[in-house]
Amino acid sequence: MKIKITWYSHACLFIETSKAKLLVDPFISGNPLSPIQAEEVAADYIFVSHGHGDHVGDTIAIAKRTGATVISNFEIQNWLVNQGVENAHPQHIGGGFDYPWGRVKLTIAQHGSALPDGAYGGNPCGFLFYIEGKKIYHACDTGLFYDMKLIGEEGIDVAIIPIGDNFTMGPDDALRAVKLIEPDQVVPIHYDTFDIIKQDPQSWAATVERETAAKVVVLKPGGFLEL
Repeated sequence: MKIKITWYSHACLFIETSKAKLLVDPFISGNPLSPIQAEEVAADYIFVSHGHGDHVGDTIAIAKRTGATVISNFEIQNWLVNQGVENAHPQHIGGGFDYPWGRVKLTIAQHGSALPDGAYGGNPCGFLFYIEGKKIYHACDTGLFYDMKLIGEEGIDVAIIPIGDNFTMGPDDALRAVKLIEPDQVVPIHYDTFDIIKQDPQSWAATVERETAAKVVVLKPGGFLEL
């Protein structure tokens, strides 16, 4: 089976492998662009990059319904357990762990992380997935940082990066990020969900492909990429 990466809009991704279904930052309910309902999602693992409501999203409800293991930083993991999530695995930035389907390492992200009720959410993160010989970097919500170059030294097959501006990198810094990471392919995310982060992904894609060797895959909500 090929690895299938589906974008559910905003920062929410669904990664299907031969061994597991992985869901990242499941902001589905209340998301005007989501092509699915939270009740439709089947997940074995859920990844939460930081504590903001548009990233924690439906994590609790989906985890309780499916029994999925939630992977996040230690502070968010504790908070989720207190909300009744039974299966949770804590990691922290720079730490990796081997799961039955592959490996994931938490990377730095320049952002905030307060939880929906105001609780402390620890440090925000991105995710570097090692799955069946492929390396997928989901930068999640972040500003530009030079250590993206170190992440790129891993040899990234696909980089998934925000372009929305205001809360994260905008198009100019996202282009600089691609130049630091040097991925084979790049998928823009975290735009158009709200008016304040409206962007033109096709224009950005044209600039990236003109100035770098990366191929840009612009997905519509519900669209997917196979590796």
